[in-house]
Amino acid sequence: MSSLIATRLSAIRTEMAKNDLDAFIIPRADEYLGEYVPEHNERLCWATHFSGSAGMAIILKAHAAIFIDGRYTVQVRQQVDGNLFDYLSLTDTPQIQWLIDTLPASSRVGIDTRLHSFTWYQAAQSLLNNADITLVPLTENPIDCHWENRPQASTAPAILFSEQYAGETSVKKRARIAEKVKQAGADVALITALDSFCWLLNLRGQDVPRLPVILGTALLHNDGCLELFTDVTKLPKNIQEHVGIGVNFSPEAQLQSTLAALSNKTLLADPLTSNAWSQLLAQSSGITLLAASDPIALAKAQKNMVELAGFKACHVRDGVAVSRFLAWLDNEVSEQHLYDEAQLADKLESYRLQDPLYQEPSFDTISAVGSNAAMCHYNHNNGTPTIMALNSLYLVDSGAQYFDGTTDVTRTIAIGDVSAEHKKMVTLVLKGHIALDQAKFPLGTTGQQLDAFARQFLWQHGYDYDHGTGHGVGHFLNVHEGPQRIAKAGHPVPLLPGMIVSNEPGYYRENAFGIRLENLVAVKRCETLKHSKSQMLEFEALTLIPMDTRLIDKSLLTVPEIHWLNDYHQKVFQALSPFMQENELNWLTNATQAV
Repeated sequence: MSSLIATRLSAIRTEMAKNDLDAFIIPRADEYLGEYVPEHNERLCWATHFSGSAGMAIILKAHAAIFIDGRYTVQVRQQVDGNLFDYLSLTDTPQIQWLIDTLPASSRVGIDTRLHSFTWYQAAQSLLNNADITLVPLTENPIDCHWENRPQASTAPAILFSEQYAGETSVKKRARIAEKVKQAGADVALITALDSFCWLLNLRGQDVPRLPVILGTALLHNDGCLELFTDVTKLPKNIQEHVGIGVNFSPEAQLQSTLAALSNKTLLADPLTSNAWSQLLAQSSGITLLAASDPIALAKAQKNMVELAGFKACHVRDGVAVSRFLAWLDNEVSEQHLYDEAQLADKLESYRLQDPLYQEPSFDTISAVGSNAAMCHYNHNNGTPTIMALNSLYLVDSGAQYFDGTTDVTRTIAIGDVSAEHKKMVTLVLKGHIALDQAKFPLGTTGQQLDAFARQFLWQHGYDYDHGTGHGVGHFLNVHEGPQRIAKAGHPVPLLPGMIVSNEPGYYRENAFGIRLENLVAVKRCETLKHSKSQMLEFEALTLIPMDTRLIDKSLLTVPEIHWLNDYHQKVFQALSPFMQENELNWLTNATQAV
């Protein structure tokens, strides 16, 4: 593999020489700037053999560097040749500053502007200009020039997502969002987020693993008309009838000429989520750019009654599938039948596969035993899956895409006997989970303001966790959906009725164990405080799967916390028991007993 990567680096440097470049930047991204990248756009992997979900490589004339975050410090050394690349931190070593420190003045740095956001481009250009280094947009990516046997893009047909599940027609959605575009003072909005235009058109797809979207870019006019640029061969014959009047479909190659023809128009574009190529083209075409957030994001985040009903229905079925897996797991452990992480992940999916509305996992399952769970985004596919050991913890974070909703749940499970320290730390995490679940807050409150609810008990013992407490979730769409989130730092977006967020505090002890307890919750109006001066909101738990009470130190719980746990388990039993029989029903009965 090292010789192959060396050959590829040589090919890249040949293209660099043709363009008189001193460096070339390769982000882990494609032109859609989404969380997941289809195989045919995995340019960073092609150039380095690194398969992680975040990273960047910078190729210089004589050497190269790869920047990765803390999740991949082990993986990068297994996959990337240290003789060809220096290993650097994605978070601790700012890449543009590294270039400034490494390159002499008058150097030229090449980029593919399709693979970087406009915000990134503007910041990088400013910093490099101040150092007398030129940022050079390339007309063709050097990797694309030499990628032999490149995987083919998905040819799977688009899915017409019926109003039965969506709850609103595309025509009504477009009229609503177009009014926002008009009120912002724009003629047209550039929609590059794949889940945004799929939601707007009631379309789904199979172009990106784990995300039910199709690849493309849309232009939404302020009269509600829309142009979608995508692979038109994948569109069903009756799509025009499905989306309603005012929608045109064109090949992606036509986006450039159509966008350029909007001269003298005002184009709304989100510089954080749209690529630099599109906005640089707009500027050069005499288009006035209006920097603003994606006008679809907030409307998409507030689920309508039909979408919420779908979420509740799929969480019952998902709860049955995961609980059946947990019942199987407990029985196997009692027989001292121990499995590796991959076998466990596959067994869990086998239960979800029995649901006719199930489509695929909503993300790669985190199946982590023992110390592997201390890496909060661990992936057993990045190495040799570990076999579970008795008297340890098993963390499984998994989710599913169903036609009527998306799930994401994490449970930490006792494998055999566990220590008092295990129980203490799980209970502190549970206390934070309960505190956030029970929070009542006025309209206008952001997730950032609520984040400390989940951390407070860990903090009192000197502990914390490095990830956010909650992310938004789409409706049969992206499992990580903005703009809302619950974290120490975040966008100042208030939590609004209809939003779905995760509640997932955790604790991770390096080389020892990891803990996370995650439910999805819906934001709703608080009926018990409906007469208060301020409109009050609260959360409603959607996830219905038992917590492992063998891991709880009851002495650390207050009476209200015990009531919460018992009430939650009663709801779980009532929802799931009609669908479980014999040994699985016995397991559920025991797992949901009052503590």
